Amino acid sequence: MANELTALSTIFTEFYYWVTVVFMFLIHVGFCIYEVGVSRRKNHMHTLMKNTMIVPLVTVTFYLFGWWIYSAFPNGPFIIGDLVEAPWATPWSELMGSHMGGVPASAGLTADDTASWARLNGVLWAAFLLFSWTAASIVSGACIERIRSNAFWILAVLIGSVMWIIDAAWGWHPQGWMVQILGYHDAYASGVIHAIAGGFALGILVVLGPRIGRFREDGSPRVIPQHNPWLTTVGLFLIYTGFWGFYAACNIPILDVQQGDGIFFSATNIYLVPTTLSAITFNFLMSLAGGLMAGYIVSKGDAFWTYSSGLAGIIAASAGNDLYHPIQAMFIAAAGVVFMYKMHHWVEQKFKIDDAVGAAAVHGYAGFFGVCIAGFVLWGYPSSPNPEYAVITPWGQIAGAIIMFWVLGFAPAFLVAKLLAKLNMLRIPMEIELVGLDVALEIKAEIAAKDLIGAEREKAAAIGID
Repeated sequence: MANELTALSTIFTEFYYWVTVVFMFLIHVGFCIYEVGVSRRKNHMHTLMKNTMIVPLVTVTFYLFGWWIYSAFPNGPFIIGDLVEAPWATPWSELMGSHMGGVPASAGLTADDTASWARLNGVLWAAFLLFSWTAASIVSGACIERIRSNAFWILAVLIGSVMWIIDAAWGWHPQGWMVQILGYHDAYASGVIHAIAGGFALGILVVLGPRIGRFREDGSPRVIPQHNPWLTTVGLFLIYTGFWGFYAACNIPILDVQQGDGIFFSATNIYLVPTTLSAITFNFLMSLAGGLMAGYIVSKGDAFWTYSSGLAGIIAASAGNDLYHPIQAMFIAAAGVVFMYKMHHWVEQKFKIDDAVGAAAVHGYAGFFGVCIAGFVLWGYPSSPNPEYAVITPWGQIAGAIIMFWVLGFAPAFLVAKLLAKLNMLRIPMEIELVGLDVALEIKAEIAAKDLIGAEREKAAAIGID
């Protein structure tokens, strides 16, 4: 590194992202606990292992091609330009492993590439990887208790290592075509994580169908009680905590934002627009508060929806939480919660959609709302430091929300789920669903217990104990 200031800022940035990854790991822990709390006892281990295996499957595929997609696809490709060269992001690159930043051995890399990416590539890859786990985990909860594990894992790789990272390249990249053409603004991923994952979950649920007994003959929904509301509560609080790391990872912690006109260091959002960690701290907490209060009121004190609404409130305000006033963030969060709660129950009743944890609502509808409302509240604000890019507008945000939820979320999930259903690979057989997805484990456990009891009785008889 050229000088002490460059070295200090680079090493600080490396450590900053490393810490955010540790915090974001709590999101996945929270989702695992939360889903087990919602699922019935007969399905616990299936629910847990289905979500746990997101970690290795999405990690490996994101290493092989997901990270490259983010850097290579900001132009579409072929929407406003070709593929972008990203030699640091290919799995065979020397920078996708240990490297001290010296002279590159590969012809496609420059000394500037190795100087910066040697320290930042791994931690940035990991931060985006944890976003990928989050996207897949959102989908996981919606379809518990009736989806085959193998089918879910195919869908998890599709959302975690392909679809969401395409939308990130388009709308969450400093040079993404949606930022350039639409003025798309989504600082903390209302759309690029939550709306797409919620739309993806809905696309699966339309094909997957409800759990047995979820709806009465007259079409009215039955409530399937949570097995353990305490686990659900702890899981959601862990997700809140991990969301702090998520918000931090959406920022660049220190950057000279003067672009050569003097020196001025600041944190920036993902689009390289200056912001502060202080600003997002105000808005994160105020949107959490607005969501919790609105959820408590609209659900008449229902604990599950109150806690879920805290998360939905943050999601609804996230698109503009780098620019909102805290009071704006609180009211936007509250409005987003009312919208998603009403939409959830209308969709459930109208289309008989069984969303076991409300994922399409909490993430999808709240995220869609958040992207759209940012277009009105932030109308005319710059979307980028580049003055040639479009400014933030309602029509740009609405178009972006449609792309996230419907085009990249719902549509591919629906089509792949249809294919899996056609191949009889999507849903657990009815007989297994009735007795529980853990039935094989329970039979093994019963056989093991009987074998152990038999051995103990033989030993007791051998030493003369009745």
